[in-house]
Amino acid sequence: MALNKEHMEDSSISLGVDQCHAQAAVIRRQQNDQIDALDSIAEEIPVAMVYNGISHVVMMASPNNLEDFAVGFSLSEGIVKTPEEIYEIDLVGDSERLEDGIEIRMAITTQRSMQLKQRRRNLTGRTGCGLCGAESLQQAIRPVKAVMTQPVISASAVKTAVGQLTSQQPLQSLTGAFHGAAWCAPDGTIQMLREDIGRHNALDKLLGALQRSQTDLTQGFVLVSSRASYEMVHKSSSCGVATLVAVSAPTRMALKLAQEAGMNLIGFARPGRHVIYNQASSATDAEEA
Repeated sequence: MALNKEHMEDSSISLGVDQCHAQAAVIRRQQNDQIDALDSIAEEIPVAMVYNGISHVVMMASPNNLEDFAVGFSLSEGIVKTPEEIYEIDLVGDSERLEDGIEIRMAITTQRSMQLKQRRRNLTGRTGCGLCGAESLQQAIRPVKAVMTQPVISASAVKTAVGQLTSQQPLQSLTGAFHGAAWCAPDGTIQMLREDIGRHNALDKLLGALQRSQTDLTQGFVLVSSRASYEMVHKSSSCGVATLVAVSAPTRMALKLAQEAGMNLIGFARPGRHVIYNQASSATDAEEA
């Protein structure tokens, strides 16, 4: 997918929550009633990741927290190993024509740039899903990175985090179209949350924000408002997350990767109940977990 560059000049722009939704005229039907109304709907735009002048991938994403998205995606996809290998990030586009797309232009180290060229990946993604243009099965199923194993979190921590999730997702509350990825303290208190129309994008944004803020990833866990797929586990482990909690179920491959990485994996997280699919450490909170 190529971005429309007719209105895209070399000018940095600033985007936030207000650019992530728009008003649309709708007809609401309920039982025998029908009324004209306005509804808030999510914005979905093409976002290109450009490294040292070379377009690597185009994702459909929400136009917020794009610097976090750039760092998180670059790390979780193994394009760079540390945030310090990204020298510069510029958002280029026309804020009045977001449908034409945004380029995230990054300057990375020469070594990482050469490695990226060898991977020869250039694709159009759909809401952050897919395997990012892998050209072979070997590229698609990449080895998982081992994490620093942590005790499984308590039941009360899961309950607290899940209980706070809805109130921490303003765009989801407004439109009903956003996924959320949250960083939670050991007691379950949500300390940071990122939203996006794509669940992978939301997680990348969170991971990027955590790396940029130099958060200690041994002191908490990630909660996602979706299922725990292969990529969600892979992305989390690549950045050192030791515990992933999902509102929905994990896949079999996600469980396999969590076991290989030494990651705690919890699914079907609901207030007062959840399922522990992988308990990486035997040092558990016996009374609560």
